[in-house]
Amino acid sequence: MKRVGFFRSIQLKFVLIYVLLILFAMQVIGVYFVKELEEKLVTNFKSSLQERVNLLEYNLREEMLKERSEETATLEQDIRKILDDFSANDISEVRVIDRRSRIIGTSDPNNQGIVGQRTTEIAVKRTLSVGAEEDKILIDRQTRKRIWVFTSPIISNREVIGSVYLIGKVENVFGQMDEINEILFSATALALFVTAILGILLARTITRPITDMRRQAVALGKGNFSRKVRVYGQDEIGELAITFNNLTKRLQEAQATTEGERRKLSSVLSYMTDGVIATDRKGRVILINEPAAKLLNVSRETVISQPIVSLLGLEEEYSFEDLLNEQDSVILDHSTQEQPYILRANFSTIQKDTGFVNGLITVLHDITEQEKIEMDRREFVANVSHELRTPLTTMRSYLEALAEGAWQDPDIAPHFLDVTQTETERMIRLVNDLLQLSKFDSSDYNLTKKDVDFTEFFNRIIDRFEMTKPEEITFKRKLPRYPVYVEIDADKLTQVLDNIISNALKYSPQGGQISFKVEERSNAIEVSVRDQGMGIPKKNLERIFERFYRVDRARSRKMGGTGLGLAIAKEMITAHGGHIWATSVEGKGTAIHFTLPYELSQEDEWS
Repeated sequence: MKRVGFFRSIQLKFVLIYVLLILFAMQVIGVYFVKELEEKLVTNFKSSLQERVNLLEYNLREEMLKERSEETATLEQDIRKILDDFSANDISEVRVIDRRSRIIGTSDPNNQGIVGQRTTEIAVKRTLSVGAEEDKILIDRQTRKRIWVFTSPIISNREVIGSVYLIGKVENVFGQMDEINEILFSATALALFVTAILGILLARTITRPITDMRRQAVALGKGNFSRKVRVYGQDEIGELAITFNNLTKRLQEAQATTEGERRKLSSVLSYMTDGVIATDRKGRVILINEPAAKLLNVSRETVISQPIVSLLGLEEEYSFEDLLNEQDSVILDHSTQEQPYILRANFSTIQKDTGFVNGLITVLHDITEQEKIEMDRREFVANVSHELRTPLTTMRSYLEALAEGAWQDPDIAPHFLDVTQTETERMIRLVNDLLQLSKFDSSDYNLTKKDVDFTEFFNRIIDRFEMTKPEEITFKRKLPRYPVYVEIDADKLTQVLDNIISNALKYSPQGGQISFKVEERSNAIEVSVRDQGMGIPKKNLERIFERFYRVDRARSRKMGGTGLGLAIAKEMITAHGGHIWATSVEGKGTAIHFTLPYELSQEDEWS
């Protein structure tokens, strides 16, 4: 391979880009700095002279308004004295002009001949007529230097009685800027020189490993895998060199792989997302990946050379030849009483070009969740069918009796109609609850939240139930005596509390007590409703929030329950970002607890 010339090398390009970048940065910074500094110095120069002119105007106004006699000095003499005291290094000349445009004083001792003459300066005449200050930077015709000309009116009782004409030596400011520019130029030249040296050194550290890798690539092209790239550091280029060496090693190993192994690996790679097992032509395991070992709960080292039918637990049903001809999936049920666990196995043969079978590929999929969903679906359909069939059967029996003449019996007919109406209402409640749950299962379900004082909200719901509860049941409240604001959907949470309190009233014995409690946690409030009913067995406690689940089905149906109230409550609390659970002691009662997100306000924290 032809060697790259110096003028085409990346080293020169890197140094040039590095130097140009620094030059551009310094030029941008220099231009901005010089511009800002020049404006600042000129502004300060003008401000300083304007302040001094303001003081001078005061003294001149006093002299021009003072009454004079023949014995006192003339106005021109007094003004000359004031101007002599006003002279400074940064001022070339100060002239005083009266209202008739006559020069009555100048600070230049060599230019006293103009005193008494009329001024020809247009700026002075404009200032006398308008009464406004005026300034500009001009070029002196004699010295060819920049000067600052400033005219300011002398005003007394809102009347212009004269003007001050000042010529400032602003060239001194620009002279300072020239010195600063020379310093910046020298600094830029020095910085570029240092940058070029550092750029060359930095470029060499980058291009040297690249040159080595180029030589290694040439060697790889010739089939030489023994040469290694030198690693100069632990940076990105060093990592690239290490990766290059690893690539060389893997290329050397890949070259030694047989064509048959390559085809096996190709088949395995096509199924690598799931568990994969490969066998030889006798059905013994020669390869098993990590997902397959985890699915079968075995060690990869111990199953090598083990028969595939033994590993999958199919010795009694299949032989290796049967698996070679199997077109459908085979279900592997490893479920226990505590937990279901089901796998699906798909088989594919490895064949040579001659059609001779060289092995078997088995792909495993975990379908436990799919089977569980299907089982839940079947159970849900069965529960809905049963819940609807029971009231429909009852209604049909009573309606048939009424149709056969029972409606004419004044003692039996009202009872039959009342039962029919009760069963109809129970079906309506069941359908409404199912529709409510279907909304929670849909992705477009939204809550309408707003900040609500939960203490007042909970008290209002308890008051409503207290008005209609049996007299032998008492309510006990343990709620905060101050507002507790939470962000909730009031309608949905009212439904949750209605379901929970209604259950507590149904299962409370005569003389029982229902307790209501709200406690503040670090980032939530905990709400609990406790009754003194018969309680729930511990084994059934975790399932009471499942759909259609009842601890005592006969009693629940007798009381008009659908088995969906707590399931709806769980979905609503979860949608609010909370958690719901139950605690119970058999024979002593049950408590339903749930939490809602809550953030302390600053006032709550201080109090």
